[in-house]
Amino acid sequence: MEYIKTINNFDFRNQTALIRVDFNVPVNENHQITDNTRIKYSIPTIQKILYEKGKIVLISHFGRPKGKISEIYSLKFIVPFLSKELKTDVLFFENCIGKDVEKKVHQLKNGEILLLENLRFYKEEEEENEHFAFELSKLGDIYVNDAFGVSHRLHTSITILPKFFGEKKCIGFLMKKEIQNINKFLSKKGKKPITFLLGGAKISSKIEIIENIIDIADHLLIGGGMAFPFIKINGGKVGDSIVEYNKIIKIENTLKKILDQKKNKINILSFPKDVVISKSFKKTSNTKIVPIYSIPDGWMGLDIGPSSIKYFCNIIEKSKTIFWNGPVGVFEISNFSLGTKSIIKTIAKTTEKGSFSLIGGGDSIASLKMVKGCKEKISYLSTGGGAMLESLKNKILPGIKAIINT
Repeated sequence: MEYIKTINNFDFRNQTALIRVDFNVPVNENHQITDNTRIKYSIPTIQKILYEKGKIVLISHFGRPKGKISEIYSLKFIVPFLSKELKTDVLFFENCIGKDVEKKVHQLKNGEILLLENLRFYKEEEEENEHFAFELSKLGDIYVNDAFGVSHRLHTSITILPKFFGEKKCIGFLMKKEIQNINKFLSKKGKKPITFLLGGAKISSKIEIIENIIDIADHLLIGGGMAFPFIKINGGKVGDSIVEYNKIIKIENTLKKILDQKKNKINILSFPKDVVISKSFKKTSNTKIVPIYSIPDGWMGLDIGPSSIKYFCNIIEKSKTIFWNGPVGVFEISNFSLGTKSIIKTIAKTTEKGSFSLIGGGDSIASLKMVKGCKEKISYLSTGGGAMLESLKNKILPGIKAIINT
């Protein structure tokens, strides 16, 4: 962290901070925010600049409007919530570049905040476009990246825009916290035992992570659809369970290499022992519990079974540093949610006893809502699933690299 400039390196008095935030928050059918974590985590950065009598211009994206203006994807709905959190009026402008925007920014007084319209209303945002970056650069004196959730993206406001600010660019407090908390795992300085639990459906997006963390972890638990490719390559029968067959061919050698490492490090890599299987995702469908290596044709593994729950939770209870990304079952359906709920309860309970826990990824954080009172007990909730996973590959994110380079 010592070589990355943060907002503590600048005095914002009479300066306009152009802050790239990530207000791409989940909403329900009534456009009400269902998880405000990303907004709340951005508040300390904004407050620091307000305290120093700086001016603030906030830029963000929301959804995937694909370069077209759409009321559905307007950021205007953020204004009431943000104003309430900051206890001050937040101004809004229905564009993010152009003379009218520049005029509005020029009129800002010290201590005022202006939120601009969705960056993705311009297709150039996702194209690393120099001209779009230049137009945005006219709106601030100091560039601040506090959008960890998109800092793995090669987008204009993340990678190109900082170039126009020379040395007057930095990260905000949210970004700093994300980097510090992920480094508790990558630095190998976390309290042992260190346990990683990786779930979800796709092995292809996490295979590099497994390769990197297998030398960091004391325990690496693989659940959900992530487990089935390993089971299949190891000679097991997975029935009709989720397997990325088109991807397995490309990563088969890597999977075999990891399984060979398991033989040498028998206590590190662990798979479920049993699974809850069904022929469909319906709540009314029949279920069985079978060993994970013996799933019949026509049946799918949709949750970890009771022996696996006991096995995984026992390891988590003994851990001092815990990382979790990806549910271990189809938690949205009650028949297949017990495994994920049990993991949540155990991580929360272990954290209460003094362990450090980090949870990230949309599905993982969404599943926390199933178990009342557990979300508040987790040590840190990461605001970026994809960015967090890219960090675990031990790579410098493009958004961080753009701050380091002058």
